[in-house]
Amino acid sequence: MSATFTGNNTTIQKLFKCVSEQFTAMFRCKAFLHWYTSESMDEMKFTEAESNLNDLVSKYQQYQDSTAEEEVA
Repeated sequence: MSATFTGNNTTIQKLFKCVSEQFTAMFRCKAFLHWYTSESMDEMKFTEAESNLNDLVSKYQQYQDSTAEEEVA
């Protein structure tokens, strides 16, 4: 028998932040980009994905900050 637990926890932002940093470094060098653009994927999609990931990290950070303030109060 197997079980999986998924919870909404703000520590996941560390993983997202790490992925974002790695993605940004590779995207700046345009590493592997030719594989996607040759299949008619636009570079703008990568920029949009990077922006969405950064937004996700900032939302988790805001949530973490707000819960930390509530615990102090």
